[in-house]
Amino acid sequence: IDVNKFLRKSLLAVAPYQSAREEYVNDGRKMILLDANENPFATAINRYPDPMQLELKTQIAAWKKVPINQIYLSNGSDEFISQIIMGCCEPGVDHIVLVPPTFGMYKVAATLNGVGVVEVPLTEDFQLDVSAILETSNEQSKLLFIPNPNNPTGNSFNRKDIKTLVENFNGLVVLDEAYVEFAEAKSILPELAKHPNLMVCQTLSKAQGMAGVRLGMAFAHAELILFLNKIKAPYNINSLTQMSVEFALRHIDWFDEKSRLICEARARLFESLKKVSGITAYPSAANFILFRVPAGTGDSVHDDLQRQGVLVKNLNGAHPLLTDSLRVTVSTSLENATFVDALNDLLG
Repeated sequence: IDVNKFLRKSLLAVAPYQSAREEYVNDGRKMILLDANENPFATAINRYPDPMQLELKTQIAAWKKVPINQIYLSNGSDEFISQIIMGCCEPGVDHIVLVPPTFGMYKVAATLNGVGVVEVPLTEDFQLDVSAILETSNEQSKLLFIPNPNNPTGNSFNRKDIKTLVENFNGLVVLDEAYVEFAEAKSILPELAKHPNLMVCQTLSKAQGMAGVRLGMAFAHAELILFLNKIKAPYNINSLTQMSVEFALRHIDWFDEKSRLICEARARLFESLKKVSGITAYPSAANFILFRVPAGTGDSVHDDLQRQGVLVKNLNGAHPLLTDSLRVTVSTSLENATFVDALNDLLG
């Protein structure tokens, strides 16, 4: 398959801005670095970072079992989302397809890039409406974003539905697996080689507890990764982020254990929410739980919780399927209990 058909023709011939040292940095040659106007007095960060993040990608490749040339690193997943929209969609002509309720950044990034948005809502049980997505899509539908597990509903989508969309959608399918470590369903990464139009993005912000370093990971066909590297900023991942993540990946078992504890806490919190009067809690495959409060009280419950020192996400009004709905992040036992106690005080 010619992956260039997914990309903006006007960007294919763009000559990237390249560091003068890129041509040798990956083979270990020692050089006197006089090319980038850096301060010569050594600290850990007086030099610009590796623009291709080779050492970090080597660790990620071993961890995810994906070749290095199929890995793209971004300054948080938000940067990747914006980059792939900019790289694939002609402003004023093309559009992306979303499945609301969904992660809000997709629409924001499209709007900022002058790209249209077509929305195909989930079904009432928060599943993909496959036939409607395919019927609505056309030649200008360049990207389909599917977060799995979904944010904000928390559920995983049917894997057969995802496969059907990957095999039949005209453009690229971006599967956002930000919460995959908390789900029973496994990552779709092993399927990457079978589907040149599939892109998978993950993050270290959730299960690995590294939201502060801002590192997103995208996995795709090598030609797509090559294109993304061509249009990115030359030093988009700073040295401190690269060093922090390299250290963390050497202790990945510790993070895996914390993810297991979060899943256990999620089960306890879910059971506690079901006992609160007037609450409907929805099963979750992520590190948060969506719940619905009594009709007409969405805003007031959110505001009352805030006055008691507990901040949850107010989704009331965000989408018809989310009327009177709030989203709570699974936290420590103490904070979860404090939240449930506050909710009980409000709803009795």
